[in-house]
Amino acid sequence: MNYWLVKQEPAAYAWDQFVRDGVTAWTGVRNFQARNNLRAMALGDWALYYHSVTGKSVVGIAEVSREAYPDSTASEGDWSCVDLKPVGPLVRPVTLEEIKAEPTLADIGLLRQSRLSVMPITKDEFERIIKLSKK
Repeated sequence: MNYWLVKQEPAAYAWDQFVRDGVTAWTGVRNFQARNNLRAMALGDWALYYHSVTGKSVVGIAEVSREAYPDSTASEGDWSCVDLKPVGPLVRPVTLEEIKAEPTLADIGLLRQSRLSVMPITKDEFERIIKLSKK
């Protein structure tokens, strides 16, 4: 299993809407590195769901329910999407400030490539954020 972090502005598609929908196609990614990360996702992989711009916190866990396929929202170019389904919310959101303050998360992609919307994370990083949510 691989672990990921996906970012979304809550004004565009908040965690609560994702939960209500039950599954979503993760479309609209127009960055080559993020697209390649989508293509690397495997069925059953888990992703942390991060609210960007406002809120700036990890709020839930999602699971890849369909591997990469062509993004129907792309009018041109070779773009992909995956389907994600919610697994559950974190006990409490883990803020960007908490992540920055945690020494074991110093190398997490969220801090190194803050504009990337889909990124791999390690199992240890995933587990540490889950543990922080329980404090």
